Amino acid sequence: MSKLYVGNLPFTTTDSDLNTMFAKYGNVTSVSIITDKYTNRSRGFAFVEMETDEAAQKAIAELNDTEIEGRKMVVNVAKPQTERSGGGRSFGSRGGDRGSKPRRW
Repeated sequence: MSKLYVGNLPFTTTDSDLNTMFAKYGNVTSVSIITDKYTNRSRGFAFVEMETDEAAQKAIAELNDTEIEGRKMVVNVAKPQTERSGGGRSFGSRGGDRGSKPRRW
């Protein structure tokens, strides 16, 4: 099974739209459009799982950079969360005691 990242989607794209689009290249096992947790509106990207790596490669070759509702779609192999860079927050020290002198208020 191969998971694909599909980006730069119009906000009106549905799971069904993507399923139909990708089914031309092989069996689609799942489609997940990522939505904003507060507004439930599409964030403009999705993950599509294809049954075989061959089907996934065909879909990438045919669909990457194609236009959908005036937007060029990005299709590539999804990277596991640990391989993605940036975007994360560091919750380390946020200051605190900066010396031994007591504070004067």
